[in-house]
Amino acid sequence: MMTTMNMFRVALAAAALTFTSATATLAQAPTTAATTTSGPLKIGYTSVEYVLSQMPESKQIESDLKAFSTQLENQLKSKYQEYQTKAEAYQKGGSTMTDVVRADKEKELTNMQQSIQEFQRSADQSLQQKQQTLLKPALDKLQKTIDQVADENGYTYVLNSDGASPVLLHGPKEGDISDLILKKMGVTPGAAPTAPTAAPKATTPAAPASNTKTKTKTKK
Repeated sequence: MMTTMNMFRVALAAAALTFTSATATLAQAPTTAATTTSGPLKIGYTSVEYVLSQMPESKQIESDLKAFSTQLENQLKSKYQEYQTKAEAYQKGGSTMTDVVRADKEKELTNMQQSIQEFQRSADQSLQQKQQTLLKPALDKLQKTIDQVADENGYTYVLNSDGASPVLLHGPKEGDISDLILKKMGVTPGAAPTAPTAAPKATTPAAPASNTKTKTKTKK
């Protein structure tokens, strides 16, 4: 089961990839000129994931994400427990039911299985959407600050060093403006976070398979 912190770090990584995609064309563009009309070309880079994790908003985002995830988890657990209760009742009394009643109960259990599976898929999508919604204000603030730092320090371009295929493949330390961005926000830079290695998973009970036919006297 993935912890909320790991889930949050994955969300940060996903946000970092958004920045990477937006600037990826810079890495592919030919360097036909070493200067711009206003002076020498100056390129800086930053770790979006690192900066986001240092921002004070990150704690509130993590807390809100955890609360939303717990809410979804509890709803799914409630649905699953209801299914288990009815499935056990069917197993105990199925042999004494008429064919019509038995068929009706089996149809009800099948519909509940499908409902649980659909809720779990919907919950995963809702969690991802919630991550994006919570991160957007922080990302907007970060973009604004990057623009300010770049203008104040004469950087023509600012690249993102995050992601499995980062825009930045190599660069001098003096080109890293991450701490400048944090200081501009009034944040004291800290240690870089550990990179996540897995995608977030719903911390909810597995839904029963919809293609499993319910039978009388079958143990669950």
